Amino acid sequence: SVNISILIVAVVIFLLVIHHNFLSLSDFLRRELSDPSPLGLQPIDFIPAAPQRLADERNDKEISVVIAASDERLGGAIAAMNSIYQHTAANVVFHIVTLNDTVDHLRMWLRSPPLKNMRYRIVDFDPRVLEGKVQMDPQKADSFKPLTFARFYLPSLVPHAEKVIYVDDDVIVQDDIVELYNTPLKPGHAAAFSDDCDSTSSKVVVRGAGNQYNYIGFLDYKKETIRKLAMKANTCSFNPGVFVANLTEWKLQNITKQLEKWMALNVVEELYSKTLAGSITTPPLLIVFYKQHSSIDPMWNVRHLGSGAGKRYSPQFVEAAKLLHWNGHFKPWGRTASYAEVWEKWYVPDPAGKFNLIRRHSEAYEAK
Repeated sequence: SVNISILIVAVVIFLLVIHHNFLSLSDFLRRELSDPSPLGLQPIDFIPAAPQRLADERNDKEISVVIAASDERLGGAIAAMNSIYQHTAANVVFHIVTLNDTVDHLRMWLRSPPLKNMRYRIVDFDPRVLEGKVQMDPQKADSFKPLTFARFYLPSLVPHAEKVIYVDDDVIVQDDIVELYNTPLKPGHAAAFSDDCDSTSSKVVVRGAGNQYNYIGFLDYKKETIRKLAMKANTCSFNPGVFVANLTEWKLQNITKQLEKWMALNVVEELYSKTLAGSITTPPLLIVFYKQHSSIDPMWNVRHLGSGAGKRYSPQFVEAAKLLHWNGHFKPWGRTASYAEVWEKWYVPDPAGKFNLIRRHSEAYEAK
C-alpha cells in the first residue's frame, strides 16, 4: 500500500508540472500574438485580398462594355448601347471607342432623352498604332476601318478594369448584360467567344471556296508559316464580334503583342485566306486563341442576321435570343435585313440628321 501511495503522489506531481508548463506556454503565445513588432505573428485579417474580393461582389460593381463607334455606323452603336442600358439595372459603363472627328456628333447624340443618364467614356483611337501591321490597298483606302482593330487593344482602352465585354455595333441585346459578364472563364483563358459550330449558328457556306465556321475559311494553309502552327484546318472558328475578356490574363499573356505579331507577319506573307476577303480582324484572333479560349452561351451571340435578306430564324427564336447579331453585309440600318424592325425599337433618332439621311439614301437606292 505504501508503494501505491508513493506512485499516486508521483503521478500528481507529474501532472502539476505539465499543467504549469502549459500555462507558461499559453502566456508566452499571448505575448507573441500581441507583440506589435514585425517579427510577431500577424492576425489572419492582415491579408487584404479576402475582404477586397467580398467588396467586389457588391451589386454596384462597375461593368465595362467596350464598343467601337465609327461615324458612318454611329446609329448602330447607339441602338446597341440603348438596348443594353434599357435591359439592366447594373452599373454599366460604356467605353465608346471612336475617331477624333466623330466625338462631337457622338456627344450630341448621347444627350438624347433615352440616353442622357447612361454612363459612358469616349476613347479616341489613334490609327497610327496600326502602321506596318495592316496591308493597305491604295485603290481601296476608303474601305480600311481602323476601329475594327480596337478590340485588340482592350487593356489600353480600359486600363483599370479586370474584366470587360466587347460588342460590335451591329448587335441588339434583349436580356441583362450581367449574365454575359458573369460568363466563367477557365484558368489561363484570357477570353470567351461563341464558337461558330454551336447549335444556334448553322454552317454558312461563303461564295467561292471555304467555310465561315472553320479555320481553313480564314487562314491560308498553303503557307508554311500557318502549317508550322499545327492547327487543324477543320477546327471550329469563333466569332469575335461579342466576347468577354479577362484583362488581367490578357496582360499576363501579352495578347496585344501576339496579335500585332501576326498582323505584321500577314503584311509580309499574306497568311489570311482569300475566300473571306475583308475579314482581317478574325484571323490573328483565331491564331492567338487557338484552343485557348472559353465559351459563351450561344444565345448571347445569335448571329448571321445580316448574311442575307431572308429570315434565317423563327420569330419565336429571335424573341428568345439574348443577343442578336447582324454580322454580314445586310445591316438593319442600311439595307434590307431580316428582323430590322427589332433593331428599330432601340434606335434613337440622330439629332444632327446625318444618320437618317444615310438610311433614306440607302432605302431609295434599293428601291430602284
